[in-house]
Amino acid sequence: MKRITAFFIVLPLFASCSKSIFTPSPSANPWADDYSSISSIENYRQWGVYNVHDPECKRLGGWYYMYSTDAVFADKPWEARQKNIPVGFIQVRRSQNLVDWEFRGWAFPAIPQEAVDWVRSNADGRGAYNIWAPCIVPYGDVYRLYYCVSAFGKKTSYLGLAESASPEGPWTQKGCVVKTNNESPMNAIDPTIIQDRASGKWTMIYGSFFGGLYSVELNPETGLTMRENDLGRLVARRADYRKDNLEAPEIIYHPELKKYFLFTSYDPLMTTYNVRAGRGGSADGDFYDFFGQNLKDTLNDFPILTAAYRFDNHPGWAGVGHCGVFQAEDGQFFMVHQGRLSPQNTQMILHVRQVFFTRDGWPAVSPERYAGTKPRRFRPSDLAGKWEIIRIREPQANRNLEAGQVAAGQGQLLNSEWNTSSHLTFSGNGSLNITGEWSFAEKEQLLDLNIEGEQIRNLIVFAGHDWENERETVLFTGLDASGRSVWGKRIE
Repeated sequence: MKRITAFFIVLPLFASCSKSIFTPSPSANPWADDYSSISSIENYRQWGVYNVHDPECKRLGGWYYMYSTDAVFADKPWEARQKNIPVGFIQVRRSQNLVDWEFRGWAFPAIPQEAVDWVRSNADGRGAYNIWAPCIVPYGDVYRLYYCVSAFGKKTSYLGLAESASPEGPWTQKGCVVKTNNESPMNAIDPTIIQDRASGKWTMIYGSFFGGLYSVELNPETGLTMRENDLGRLVARRADYRKDNLEAPEIIYHPELKKYFLFTSYDPLMTTYNVRAGRGGSADGDFYDFFGQNLKDTLNDFPILTAAYRFDNHPGWAGVGHCGVFQAEDGQFFMVHQGRLSPQNTQMILHVRQVFFTRDGWPAVSPERYAGTKPRRFRPSDLAGKWEIIRIREPQANRNLEAGQVAAGQGQLLNSEWNTSSHLTFSGNGSLNITGEWSFAEKEQLLDLNIEGEQIRNLIVFAGHDWENERETVLFTGLDASGRSVWGKRIE
């Protein structure tokens, strides 16, 4: 691949036609991050991107529909009854552009009684207060909505299925897919479902830190397991679930790479939640990480795509995990996940990020949330200037956790748990303000960095929105040699 360095391109442009060089331009954010002023239940129609937790998104019937756990900031359920507001379970949203989201209400009016009975009869009368982690699957003329009812901190869970002729319901309960209790080797939550392109088989991957993630075959005609009471086989786990959380699988197929990608979330959801990925040749596994390790071998897997981060001029984001991944109408991949606004980490805001695939066939996500920025191509001269860089790394602190989560009152990030930014200046002659250099392949829109002897190659350059500074700018994303995300945005 022929590379063009900044030295030969930038200097003449600066000298003769500087007006043509791209400059970050002001652009207002689509919404505010702090939604405490509209958090009360009577404002639920304004919750377009707010109170989003465990999102799942697909394009259905000309809209992008999103389904999510019914988690609410400053939740006061009695207020809904007092004000006669028709709340329910599983939040439903839709959008035409992935930026402006319309809150459509709740999928179910109540938790299915069969689920309540199973959970409470196996958890000393506790649990079954909510519905978690929905998954939507179009099949023929119907939509199948999978959901989870559980008791926190236990393997007692019910994974159910409902069907409807419309993405917005009404929904008819079709029964239990998988159910578990404390005697089971796994936990029946967090489903993700896909059809294998080669075999035609339908696979559900599900599970949590209790025992790991499992793959089970589904009957396409019923949406339930192909074999009654089949719990499936192990596909991913970590060594010590008491402190090493693993949950929230999401599986997609990449038609050009001909690979299945399994995204998972590590660590506590309120603080250092982070997204990892593995890939394999079939929908039901096995899956392997950046270094060829099998995801069920209990080692910590890479690449790491997101983790708690903080750019300048913002309090930062924690809990950036439990993702949904999908293809938009134009073929571009996107990731949706929750982000918890620091420092309290109790407000849950939707993050939509573009997903790119590196030259080595691994996913990398945008450092900034998607705001509808139109794509454009850049030249080496457009990259010269001051940049803010974040190196995404795994959490370093060793916390005492309860059921894989932070203990009560420990929900704020420690200083050592943040991924914070540093600054680099790309000069017009291809050098950096520290020991190092940069070069840009204009045809491929790929950036190489040499930072104090470390080579970081094939970073993907694209246009995006700088939320912290409210402007349109140049972004890059990619992975370093250790499988850790490298993010950058031009801030000059």
